[in-house]
Amino acid sequence: MFQIPPKLNPSWKESAAILLLLIFIISYFIIFLETVPHVPILLGILVLIAYGSLKKLPFKELESGLVQGAKSGIGAVFLFLLIGVLIGSWIISGTIPVLMDTGISLIGGTWFFAIIFAVTAIAGTSLGSSLTTSATIGVAFIGMAEAMDLSLAITAGAIVSGAFFGDKMSPLSDTTNLASTVVDVDLFAHIKNMAWTTIPAFILSFVLFVVLSPNEQINTDRLGDYQNGLAESGLLHWSAWLPLIILALFTILKVPALITLAVSSLTASVIAGIIGNIAWADITAVWFEGYQSNTGFGNVDELLTRGGMNSMLFTISLVILALGLGGLLFVTGIIPSLLYAIEHKLRNMASITVATVTTAIGANIAIGEQYLSILLTGEAYKNVYDRAGIPRKKLARTLEDAGTVINPLVPWSVCGVFLADVLGVAVLSYLPFAFFCLLSPILTIFIKGASK
Repeated sequence: MFQIPPKLNPSWKESAAILLLLIFIISYFIIFLETVPHVPILLGILVLIAYGSLKKLPFKELESGLVQGAKSGIGAVFLFLLIGVLIGSWIISGTIPVLMDTGISLIGGTWFFAIIFAVTAIAGTSLGSSLTTSATIGVAFIGMAEAMDLSLAITAGAIVSGAFFGDKMSPLSDTTNLASTVVDVDLFAHIKNMAWTTIPAFILSFVLFVVLSPNEQINTDRLGDYQNGLAESGLLHWSAWLPLIILALFTILKVPALITLAVSSLTASVIAGIIGNIAWADITAVWFEGYQSNTGFGNVDELLTRGGMNSMLFTISLVILALGLGGLLFVTGIIPSLLYAIEHKLRNMASITVATVTTAIGANIAIGEQYLSILLTGEAYKNVYDRAGIPRKKLARTLEDAGTVINPLVPWSVCGVFLADVLGVAVLSYLPFAFFCLLSPILTIFIKGASK
């Protein structure tokens, strides 16, 4: 059932105590001491090693669990490195500046936050990636909010809400495919069934963003100054759309994400070299160190100074630590014993749904990884749903409602750290405004949905 077989069989009370201790350590250091999440997660790893040693578990077994957990994220490591390259290359090719300039030209009403939510939802559905949507179009919207002196927390909440709506509903999304695959449900049947909770969550979120949007017309004079700053960068030209078109086309054709990001980045780099007359040595430097903007317009320079593989190393190191912690939680039997204990006490739909939601959210909080929250919860509850006669489509939908969209709300999670880094807004700042993510697990408890 589990990728990493447990070597210990602790009681559920003992497992719960250890897990609560880990959550307390991580939460205390991040929320109260305001440290980077790496430190408490490393402490959590040491606590689990000490626990395993006290239980006479050989260190080789502990080390194996640690390594296997970290190894499961190697694919994500390369993906993050390429996203760093993508952001830098999209800036020097003019793609992100052009997106910003176009968005500023289109924005003129009073529904600013609602428009951001809708546009990122469409983009996320088209691209099938919440992180790519946030790191590209989302970054452009953050720059626009800075230019208009609007709340960055609400802006980020709208971006995250829209991006994860798309990640949840897109047939191109890896989490959507994972959720349907792990519980053996047809992909499109899964997407159709998710509409029962996703559409209401979308409508409610849109209304809330309309209410929070500015009541008066946006000050276009300041936007004009911001566009002048973008023009001064010398990065606005028609060919800047090509990397975005390639990214969308490759995604529609279901080309692997790694190849899609690489081709889009290479295309952007070629455009920067030929159209932008940027020296090839400088382009390779941007790949690693990111782009340094010197337009003289402070907000534009702050927005465009980003990207590069080096900017992703913080995220990558956290991914490795978080997955290593997850591996130890499995090899010591802590997570398996809790899941087995819950499994035998569930009988009706209400209790099963609440338990599934709690487990998926708990996995996100404890491990910080959305793929593991989907995989582990799905594997643990398949038989429970079958025995209760509940369609597995309900399980697949709940995995996304409480697994996929919750990860960006956890400060030490993979998505949380990445989004805080690329958007420049702390997770706890945008969390109250990520309405779609907050509403989804609530609605999945109360909405029954399809019965067959």
